[in-house]
Amino acid sequence: MAINSLDVGLAFVGLITLWILLRPKKAPLPPGPKGLPIIGNVFDMPVDQEWLTFAKWGEEYGPLSSVTVLGTPIVFVNSAKVAQEMLDKKSSLYADRPVLQMGGELVGWKNALILLPYGDRFRRYRRFFHSVIGSNALMRPYRPMQEMQTRQFLRKVLKDPEQLQEHLRHTAGAIVLRISHGYEVQEKDDPFVALADKANGEFSIASTPGAFLVDTFPALRHVPQWFPGGGWKKIIKPWSETLLEVSNRPHNHVKQQLAAGTAPVSFSSTLLDRKDVSAEEDFDIKWASFSMYAGGSDTTVSSIYAFYLAMTLFPHVAKKAQAEIDAVVGTDRLPTFDDREHMPYSNALLKEVLRWNAVTPIAAPHVAIQEDIHDGYLIPKGSVIIPNIWKILHDPQMYPDPMTFRPERFIASEGNKLENDPRQYCFGFGRRICPGQHLADGSIWIGCVLTLAVFDISNHVENGVVNIPIHENTRGTISHPKPFKCTIKPRSEKAASLIMME
Repeated sequence: MAINSLDVGLAFVGLITLWILLRPKKAPLPPGPKGLPIIGNVFDMPVDQEWLTFAKWGEEYGPLSSVTVLGTPIVFVNSAKVAQEMLDKKSSLYADRPVLQMGGELVGWKNALILLPYGDRFRRYRRFFHSVIGSNALMRPYRPMQEMQTRQFLRKVLKDPEQLQEHLRHTAGAIVLRISHGYEVQEKDDPFVALADKANGEFSIASTPGAFLVDTFPALRHVPQWFPGGGWKKIIKPWSETLLEVSNRPHNHVKQQLAAGTAPVSFSSTLLDRKDVSAEEDFDIKWASFSMYAGGSDTTVSSIYAFYLAMTLFPHVAKKAQAEIDAVVGTDRLPTFDDREHMPYSNALLKEVLRWNAVTPIAAPHVAIQEDIHDGYLIPKGSVIIPNIWKILHDPQMYPDPMTFRPERFIASEGNKLENDPRQYCFGFGRRICPGQHLADGSIWIGCVLTLAVFDISNHVENGVVNIPIHENTRGTISHPKPFKCTIKPRSEKAASLIMME
């Protein structure tokens, strides 16, 4: 029997049909809003308070949702459970960072730890950090300095309470610069503190998702400044210069002190005080040291400023914490870190500050190093993973009545279910967890406790009108409560004398 062309065609169609039916089905991407052809969800991406939009998508599509922007999947994690399962337990798969054109490549933050690609240099930075401030035990020698700087902060607030934010920035900068570079800040207008503040503000804007179109369309980096729509390139040069200055000046200061034999012990001086430091090692030490004080100063400021806001809005919490401080410490001295283990309410207060006001509402993005299947969903290699810290810390399943400031949620008692410690989430996940978390935790705690020991904080009254602040946050990678007014007064004459006591 002769085989004709029709038989061959039918056989071919049959084989193709069989292949389609039997081939392994690829898992789908996590669900999310439907995008447009080619460009995907470009126009769905928010440019302000992104965490609220991502949280809304989480409620609509589930704890793992996604969009696609120009072919790149962006996956949003709105659940602590999913974040820990993906980013902690499978940290080796999700340890990379995306290439940010504006903040990373064009301005230069790609050399700082927060945007550093995963690899040998990243691991060297982490080893540096862990060797100096990687545990509470390693932080112990720095605790007296943190106490001293915070007592100086109290004196500044007593003298000029209306400059609260400025005092916070000065104190946070003083603590981190002393540890990172052995640098003693000037009492007023310190150049290094001012530089760090400026650089952090510029980074917060440059790294905000959707803030610059070049991060979505990388080819725009080649558009000349004079071209229509290219005006954004005007800020690259001054922002790059700020970054270079803020990374070079403190580093050179330490090297000059080492040459003169006057360098105090610090992160930088310890690592540089060898005769065989290569140019590559010098580069790594410079940027690792910069990463410490750039990352540690602004985040601490945001948390303690949020604490002042919370004490203004919830005076009953302040009274309860003050009662504990008075019972443990008395009124004849100021609290120290040695008192911390005896103060469960003040520790719960710290946790609630970190939960209530997420300093980084969305964590710095992770990138999938290789393809993964999670909860039945495909996570392609190169996918950008964005943990929504704000949503996790305001999840009513984990924190009932999440918008209420209630430290008691972190104190075990009869009839009270102990809630999850927010420090598991607010410092990040996996191999990208903040290496300065013990430094930040200590600085925030001592700042809160010393403040409550000596100050009463209340609503600001102007012309007989009580000004009740609202908890609103600024945009940016590092978010702060928007400026507010409050009244800060010594609790007593004895408290005022304690503040002024050296």
